[in-house]
Formats: sequence, structure tokens, C-alpha cells
Amino acid sequence: MKNSKWLALALLAAQPAVADDMIQWWDASVTALHGSDYDLAASDKQSTITVETAGAWKYGDWFAFQDFIFFHDGQGDDSTTYGELSPRFSLSKITGNEFKYGAITDVSVALTLEEGEGPVTSFLYGVGLDITIPYFSYFNLNTYRRDAISSGNISDGWQITPAFRMDFPVGNSAIVVDGFIDWVFATDEDGYEKNFHFNPQIKYDLGAAIFGTHKKDKLFVGIEYDYWKNKYGVKDVDQSTYSVIAKYHF
Repeated sequence: MKNSKWLALALLAAQPAVADDMIQWWDASVTALHGSDYDLAASDKQSTITVETAGAWKYGDWFAFQDFIFFHDGQGDDSTTYGELSPRFSLSKITGNEFKYGAITDVSVALTLEEGEGPVTSFLYGVGLDITIPYFSYFNLNTYRRDAISSGNISDGWQITPAFRMDFPVGNSAIVVDGFIDWVFATDEDGYEKNFHFNPQIKYDLGAAIFGTHKKDKLFVGIEYDYWKNKYGVKDVDQSTYSVIAKYHF
């Protein structure tokens, strides 16, 4: 697949093979999803394998993922790919001075490269904030300028992307609610609508429940909800669908 290079970059970023003082923490995972009622896709039903990596290093943090999407009972292509590579560069880490104001605990230069099959390649750049909110394990808020790169891509505009996680203890295990929102709140082209994409996952830590707390944050099962108003910037295409998921962290 032509954009498997982003998967290679993601996996490379996840490897703690550099000096210990460079990598502060890292994580890599694989998620299997299956759902239906997808709009503007080659089929109503689809399955996805998602490879993710996240971590923090001396000058910031990163998140990257690669989707391998498989269509069922559709016409035309039976699969596609999509991925994002999102590094952030922390002003606190780079300067050695704490950028903190109230609930804001850090300020970063936030970058994202979106890449996949079709006219979807875009480069996003802006400002990221780390925010402390009660009951949230983390809450990040990135504000981006969107620049379309690939031919036929008219998604130039402005975007806000919160990412979050909440943990709720249940016996010797936990329920985790995490996800993101991509809200394109201003667009440059009349043919591309403002759109709102909400994608939370609700997961049970099955590994901790079965194997004990030493396997915490390893094996999860649950559901993913996907709501996308004006999907892909197409007016009045509002997707609302659920997928069952299983996720394993290495």
C-alpha cells in the first residue's frame, strides 16, 4: 500500500533505541474494529486495523497512526489506507522555562501530516495546549491552520482538535474513555463545508480483569462511536455509527 511509509515512520518513532535521556515514555498498539453504516465509503460495512504509537521525548511528544481499512460487499476497491503523523514541540522542554498559566500546563508547536489514498494529503500547523481538568487523565487542545497539499484537496481552513482520556476504576480493572474531536470551524473554499468529527472509544481493561494488575493497560475490548457532521466537508452527509473494538498495547 502506497502510504505504508507512514506506518514505517510510526513504528520507527515508537522504538526506544535512542539515548535514554531522549525518550521519556513510549507506547505502541494495534486495534481491530468492525462496524457498519459508514457514509461515503466503498461499502456500508468495514473492518479496520489501526497501528498507533505515542510518546514523549526530550523536546516534545508525538502521536501517529495508520489505518488499514477493508470494505465488505462493496463495489470497486476493497481496501484503502489513511494515516496521520503528529509531533509537538514543547516550549517548556525546549527553553527550560515552565509555560504554565492556570490550568494550562504547557504550550507546544503542534504539527500534523494527514496522508492517504485520494485527495486527502494536508499539512496542519498551530499551537497545542496541555490542560489539567478534573477527572481527565489528560486533555490536549491543538488549534491548527489547515493547508491542503494533494491535487483536488480543498480542505484549507482552520481546525480545533481536543484529545482526551478518562479512567474509571471498576474492581481490579477499569473503564477507559478516550478519543478526539476534529472541528473544522472555518474553511476557505465554498465547496468544502465546516465539519465536526467526534470519535470516542469506551473500553474495558480486560487484561487487568483476567490476568491481574500487572497486565493493566494491555488488552482492551469495547466500542467506538463515530459521529461526523458534513463528513469530508460534504454538506448534509452526517455519519453516526458504532464499531466493536479490541486493542492490544505492546
